[in-house]
Amino acid sequence: MTFPPSEHDHAHCTDELLQRAEKLCARRGARLTGQRRDVLASVARSHAAVGAYEVIERMADHGPRPAPITVYRALDFLVAHGLVHKIESRNAYVACSHAHEGSPAALLLCDGCGAVAEFDAPDAFTSLSRRAAGHGFKAEHMVLELSGKCDHCAGQAA
Repeated sequence: MTFPPSEHDHAHCTDELLQRAEKLCARRGARLTGQRRDVLASVARSHAAVGAYEVIERMADHGPRPAPITVYRALDFLVAHGLVHKIESRNAYVACSHAHEGSPAALLLCDGCGAVAEFDAPDAFTSLSRRAAGHGFKAEHMVLELSGKCDHCAGQAA
């Protein structure tokens, strides 16, 4: 997914993600509890990165305020199942915009509007794994984050 255009139907995007989450969890025998679903929906309210405490605030807008540990556990579950990406450099989360079945995605972080896009980059991850192995290191977790400006924000700066 690239950065969404201004006419993007985000409600449809969120609904699609929730349906994909339900199918994926059912296929894996994992429980997408109501709490986990609510956390996922709160993260998915935009394509911008969101911190755990902002998730709590979003959830409190339409129900009881969840405990931070509950939200962190739900986020861990969602990350483990490839439904949410953790943005390590910002200690924040973004909903996964497409199914890539456990393959890592490269994340594009817009410093202007805060939007996050992702794309598959298997060659980059394979190359990094090989280079690491050449140094006697076995990579177990890789994060590829690129910061910059999306087309919209870059155009405003010009």
